[in-house]
Amino acid sequence: MRVAHVMAGAEHGGAELFYERLCLAQARAGDAVLPVIRRNPARAELLRAEGMAPVELSFGTALDLLTRPRIARALREFAPRVAVAWMSRAAMHVPRGDWVNVGRLGGYYDLRYYKRCDHLVGNTRGIAAWLREQGWPAERAHYLPNFVNDFADTAPASDLRPARPLLLGLGRLHPDKGFDTLIRAMSHLPGAMLAIAGTGPEEGNLRALAAREGVAERVDFLGWRRDAGALLRAADVFVCSSRVEPLGNMVIEAWSARRPVVAVAADGPRELIRDGADGLLVPHEDPAALAGGIARALDDAPLAARLAAAGRARFEAEFAEATVLEQWRGFLAAVTR
Repeated sequence: MRVAHVMAGAEHGGAELFYERLCLAQARAGDAVLPVIRRNPARAELLRAEGMAPVELSFGTALDLLTRPRIARALREFAPRVAVAWMSRAAMHVPRGDWVNVGRLGGYYDLRYYKRCDHLVGNTRGIAAWLREQGWPAERAHYLPNFVNDFADTAPASDLRPARPLLLGLGRLHPDKGFDTLIRAMSHLPGAMLAIAGTGPEEGNLRALAAREGVAERVDFLGWRRDAGALLRAADVFVCSSRVEPLGNMVIEAWSARRPVVAVAADGPRELIRDGADGLLVPHEDPAALAGGIARALDDAPLAARLAAAGRARFEAEFAEATVLEQWRGFLAAVTR
C-alpha cells in the first residue's frame, strides 16, 4: 500500500498523536507512507526516525496560494493509491488526482470542506451515523476506531506529588474540556489531589478558579506531557470532564493503563463507556455529580478494580494497535479495488 497522510494539525492534540501513531504503525508494517504536515520540527523528526520523508508546508487559510499546488506536486511524485486528509484544513487543500481521496473526521465538521473526498471516515460510530444523516452515501461513510499505546507495563511517573488519592485529567486547557467543572468538583472531595496535564488558553482562568474554590493547593498544572501512560499509571482515577468530546482517546488510554474512569457523558465517552461496567458516567455541568462519581470509584475498591479490568478487556479487544491497524489497512485496500 502507498498512502499519503495529510495533517494540518496543531502542535499538540489527540488527533495529532493518533496521526503520528498510525503513520508509524503503517510504516513498520511495510506500507509506503508519505506524511504531509504543517511545519513542526519535532513531529517531522519523529517520522523521519522511522524512515519516512515528511513534507512540511504552511497550511494557511483560503488565501494560502502555495500549499495546495505543493501538496499536488508531492502527491504526484509519491504516487499514492490513497490520500487521507485529516480534518477540514487538510481536506480543503488536498486536490483530486490519480488516487482515492479519504477524509478522516474526528468531529462533526463542515462537510463543505470534503467535497473532493471519495470516502469519509469517522473515528466514532456516532460520527459515521451523522455523515449518513447529512446525506453522505452510506457505502462511502465508514467507522474506523483509533488505537492508543499499551500502557499496562509502563512505570508510573515519579515526579508527581505522593499525596493520595490522586486524580488525573488530560487534555488541552480549553472550555470544551470542562476542567472548570472538575476543579469545582474538588471542593466536594476534600481529601483528593488533582493533576492536570495539558496547555492551552484557559490555564490562567483555571488557576484563578482553583484559588477562588479554595482548592489551589490540591491542584497541580503539569503543562504538556508526552508521558500519558506514566501519568495514568501513577493515578488512582482518571477523570474525563469534557463537555464536548467526540471520542475521548484519554478514556481508551486509561483503559490501556488499567485505571478506573469517571467521565462526563459527552458524545464520545457516552459511546465508549458502558456505565457501571467499564466506567462511570455522570451528567453535564454538574460538579457535585462528578464529585459523586469520583468518590464512588475511590471509596469502593472492588468496583474500581472491576471497572479497570473491564476497561482493559475493551482496550485489548477493540483499541489495541494490531486490531485497529488491520482494520485501517483492510479499509485502504478495499477503497482502491
